[in-house]
Amino acid sequence: MPNQTPNLKIKMLRFLVVAFICTVGLHAHAQSIPAPSDKNLQSADEYETLGNQLYEQKKYDLALPYFTKAFEIEPTHNGAAYSVACLYALMGKKELAFLWLEKAKNAFFLDAKHTETDEDLLSLHDDPRWPKILNAMAKGEARKGALWNSKVWATPYKDQLSEDEKVAGLSKYWSEVKYNFVYTDKLMDLDWDAVYLRYLPKVRAAKNTYEYYKLLMEMNALLGDGHTNVYAPKEIYNTYYASTPIRTKLIEDSVIVTDIVDAKLQEKGLVRGVEILSINNTPVKVYESEHDLPYTVAASPQDLNVRLYNYQFLSGKIDESVKLGLMDEKGRRFDVDLSRDSDANISKAFKGSPSSSIFKVIGDGIVLVSLNSFGSDRVAELYLRDFPEISKAKAIIFDVRKNGGGSGSVGFKILSTLVDKPFLYAQSHTRDYKPYSRAQGQVVRKFTFPQGSVSPDLKNQFNGEVVVLTSAMSFSAAEDFVVAFKQMKRGLLIGEATAGSTGQPLGFSLPGGGSARVCTKEDTFADGTKFIGIGVKPDLEAHQTVADFRANKDTVLAFALDTLKKKLSAN
Repeated sequence: MPNQTPNLKIKMLRFLVVAFICTVGLHAHAQSIPAPSDKNLQSADEYETLGNQLYEQKKYDLALPYFTKAFEIEPTHNGAAYSVACLYALMGKKELAFLWLEKAKNAFFLDAKHTETDEDLLSLHDDPRWPKILNAMAKGEARKGALWNSKVWATPYKDQLSEDEKVAGLSKYWSEVKYNFVYTDKLMDLDWDAVYLRYLPKVRAAKNTYEYYKLLMEMNALLGDGHTNVYAPKEIYNTYYASTPIRTKLIEDSVIVTDIVDAKLQEKGLVRGVEILSINNTPVKVYESEHDLPYTVAASPQDLNVRLYNYQFLSGKIDESVKLGLMDEKGRRFDVDLSRDSDANISKAFKGSPSSSIFKVIGDGIVLVSLNSFGSDRVAELYLRDFPEISKAKAIIFDVRKNGGGSGSVGFKILSTLVDKPFLYAQSHTRDYKPYSRAQGQVVRKFTFPQGSVSPDLKNQFNGEVVVLTSAMSFSAAEDFVVAFKQMKRGLLIGEATAGSTGQPLGFSLPGGGSARVCTKEDTFADGTKFIGIGVKPDLEAHQTVADFRANKDTVLAFALDTLKKKLSAN
């Protein structure tokens, strides 16, 4: 499967929820395609998962019946129809490729930009039907936008929005949350309509666009969900949310400097391991509770600490400096003034060259595999490329402590090498809202998706001991990985509870160039056990200590290594 943004065929198949649509013609050419031989498959997701595995192996003729069967079972899975079109294009069958592109479009696959750049469809570009299908997709997307996310919301940025724009944006955000936010108990407990009325006069009185978006963020923070966010326009982020040239973390309840890229500040004593005691002469936790806490949305206490003391710590106006009160490991106290720069410049300074390998041998027969992101297929590709070497180990430690998510399918590719039978991922639920049911006075219902599973990678198999390291920074698709691993009963989770937030967000525009997203999907373990808002708890708890950090010792990794050595020696 070619590189694409981001792994669209797989990502859409498993998590995309489309509104009810009319059934398109399914059987015109299906009769010539042999039915899949897997008798145990039931759901569209299961057929699509196997179809994708065959697709990636370039077994196009074998993949076809799985995608067609998935689309037959559930015509809302427009990604399945699109994949069939891609397969036919790769096989040189233009007529069938265009037929299935038409089916995908009719099922509301309307991403003309992606379709135009998809390398699988290159053989169709010289056909006169090609520009027509792209144009039809673009028109369909625009028409759909007029219902769900009209262009009227995409007003340009200005320092002061009109009162009409501010009220309209508040109303848009409030209504999208009211009808799409999956956690309806929270809406009832908050009395979401009352929240709207409480913020209406505040929004009208907002002095400028910056203050307006701060109010929306404050309102959003009441929901306490990591996949439900308000994003200010980029102009505001560039001006009011600039960064500093240090990285920090809460370790043993102390804010510790973990990394720094400014040599001049290092000469002043601001080095790795120094503790931050105060900001502008205010105790650090008091400062955070006043400046950031009211606007910070987090799924759990551990997620909140990460956001306050890592991701957004010390962000502020680009032309304002901050005074840090510091203490080194010897107890010496001193102050350092810290200036801010654009987030882009700071990120560039911290960004190193991409790693060509994600594993290293760290003990006698023990390999560490660092999975720091599932944002692209690269991490899975590197793992599978090096699997012949990795698989020689007696034990593997997978580290997802810094993994902020991406696509769950990336992690599942890695997990599929650890078992020889299909394994379950999270059970998913969404709201089943029907206006008629509401008119009849019925309670809010939820729809539970058919339980999905992932097939093993029988070509690449590892049978040794396995450990997964977790932390509060393990978020979203990283938690999908952890949930699946825990259900596999393949090894131990060691470290800290994960963030407690995953799901499928619905994005939409807000006036002045801002945007927001609302979580539409709740995930649980396959048996219904909840982890959203709680986090996935480790089997063995371990925490980094300040003393070990200053001594360049990874407390959690050392504990995991010791645990594995004992287990291996016992065997």
